[in-house]
Amino acid sequence: MSIKSQEHLVQATFQESETFKAKERYKIEAKNSELKHRHGYDIASSSGLFGMEIQGAMAIFAVNLKRIVKLMGQ
Repeated sequence: MSIKSQEHLVQATFQESETFKAKERYKIEAKNSELKHRHGYDIASSSGLFGMEIQGAMAIFAVNLKRIVKLMGQ
């Protein structure tokens, strides 16, 4: 049994609401799909925890950098 703080309970309640499921969840899933399919976040390319942490950080950095460049172009 885990003890959750009030913030965790509020967030968990929000994630179960129809508002989150209808309006927010697809954005999260789209970003996860981009990380997985376009930036190699689905399979570790090196062994060891440090290598996986670096791969994850680089994939997320690349996605964020793409977003920054796109926003600067507007």
